[in-house]
Amino acid sequence: MKYDILVAGVGGQGIISIATVLAEAALAEGLHVKQSEIHGMAQRGGAVHSHLRLSSRPIAADVIPLGGADMVLSVEPMEALRYLPYLAPSGWVVANSMPFVNIANYPEVARVHGAFEALERHVLFDADRLAKEAGSPKAMNMAMLGAASRFVPLSEERFVAAIRSRFASKGERIVEANLAVFRAGRAAANLPVGERIGT
Repeated sequence: MKYDILVAGVGGQGIISIATVLAEAALAEGLHVKQSEIHGMAQRGGAVHSHLRLSSRPIAADVIPLGGADMVLSVEPMEALRYLPYLAPSGWVVANSMPFVNIANYPEVARVHGAFEALERHVLFDADRLAKEAGSPKAMNMAMLGAASRFVPLSEERFVAAIRSRFASKGERIVEANLAVFRAGRAAANLPVGERIGT
């Protein structure tokens, strides 16, 4: 088994937490994991991305080759489009529909969303709104992870255990809040396009 995920977004959106939970869930499954992070200008709202490679065999390189990613998981829609050259023909794009407008010439949001329609396999939904409705607006990244988990070859139980481990030091209330948002994201990815939040 091999599964490569490129996680993308903007500094401060929880990219590293997503990658950490994914890696911990994969390690618990007995898989090999390689991770490479590019922080960029994270403190200033700059682009951030992480290459995460999961495999049942040892992994030589920590960077996903162009056209090799099984998934591009992005918490910002334009950042998802930026990394499409990495996506394999059979890969999935899972993206938040809410833009993080950090540049003066950010494209019209309708144009950005429209670009997803050409993708055969994609999930685009308003993860910010979903997290807020699930009771924890700061856990938007866990909504994204929940949606992505539908397509990653790991059990839901592995993700739940990894989320518990990641947030245990913050107390049970925070753990349960993050799990609630994760489950809401997972449910959203199973809905028809017209029924997803914000699509």
